[in-house]
Amino acid sequence: MLSSKSVLLSLLLFSLSLHVAICTNPLYHYCFGPKNFTANSPYRINLNNLLKTLPTKVSSTGFARGSSGQGQSRVYGIALCRGDVSKTNCVTCVNDAIKKLRQQCPKQKGAIIWYDNCMFKYSDADFFGKIDNKNKFYMYNVKGVDNPTSFNKKVKELLSSLASIASANQKWYVAGKLESDGSKTLYGIGQCSRDLSNANCKKCLDSAISELPSRCSGKRGARVVGGSCNVRYELYSFVN
Repeated sequence: MLSSKSVLLSLLLFSLSLHVAICTNPLYHYCFGPKNFTANSPYRINLNNLLKTLPTKVSSTGFARGSSGQGQSRVYGIALCRGDVSKTNCVTCVNDAIKKLRQQCPKQKGAIIWYDNCMFKYSDADFFGKIDNKNKFYMYNVKGVDNPTSFNKKVKELLSSLASIASANQKWYVAGKLESDGSKTLYGIGQCSRDLSNANCKKCLDSAISELPSRCSGKRGARVVGGSCNVRYELYSFVN
């Protein structure tokens, strides 16, 4: 198990086939929490109930949250899909995420997993409405651009604009584009988990954007993915 809650991953997308493969496999996961549960414990029973019922609560806009149990055995969970994903594909992704977490984190009281299309998280701590700064990872295209200084400014301009819009609309999600140098078009998204307030959504997105220069400066594509929000930009369209 990694000691750090932040891990840097490099990603180079050469073809559509690779992009499709990434969409059907998890991007990353964490098992967390200081304590484990036992097979026949009340927490395990509550967790099983949450994992069974939460996918059925996914809304048409791709979000569900819920809890199961009482007291110290209570478990909290969230399912969140990217804003352009259909409900059918969202539920499929969430069920895949649950299956994978059962395999990867069989005894931990907290876990989170990300796919291109969805995120799923559960914990014995009530995290609703709170910004998750611990569970986070980074991905970037290993290829750089010719003029990183100018490009970085365009990236910040696009994502900052998207952060303002995403934190003010009902889906806590927005996709957009901006003309970059020459004939290049920059595409981006910003999204928050919908248990956050408007203010915390904006705070989370701004923090993620601020990390890009030190983590992914001048890269042709990158993303900062956390337990409460994520931002991504590419030089190709990647949303439906």
